[in-house]
Amino acid sequence: MKRLKKLKHEFLLILPPTLFFFFAFLLLSITQRLIQREYGLPLSGFGGAVVGALIVGKVVLIADNLPLMNQFPDKPLLYNVAWKSAIYFVFAFLFRYAEHLFPLLREYGAFAEAHRHLMAKVVWPHFWVIQMWLAVLFFLYCSLRELVIVIGRDKIIRLFLIGNAGQG
Repeated sequence: MKRLKKLKHEFLLILPPTLFFFFAFLLLSITQRLIQREYGLPLSGFGGAVVGALIVGKVVLIADNLPLMNQFPDKPLLYNVAWKSAIYFVFAFLFRYAEHLFPLLREYGAFAEAHRHLMAKVVWPHFWVIQMWLAVLFFLYCSLRELVIVIGRDKIIRLFLIGNAGQG
């Protein structure tokens, strides 16, 4: 029963970033498809958005458990937003690197050789477009999340879904 409760708690923690990044990656995927179709490149799609969202959701969950996450509790929100965005960005970068490196490690055996093949194989414009979008998305996600922390979840829900009708 205790494990089920912990699993439910972790699911509820991972749900908001996963949903946010699912829709964000879906939009990015649609953009990529339109560009790739123009140049006759192979298409990626819905599955990539799901996998990307799950990966980023897990990255956020892991990073949130680090003691260094809330370094600026008494500063303006921008400090924590920028700090957390940078940490998530670095984690996602490392995860993306490892995700592409591990299959090459199995193929080539040595880290240096796998890294060399990875560097030669990367489509750099595509890589940097994804990284730029991740930076913007992490900043947006962290901004919204910090606002929810300060204003309160219930008040945010009321403001977004009900409005200010009847309040003075």
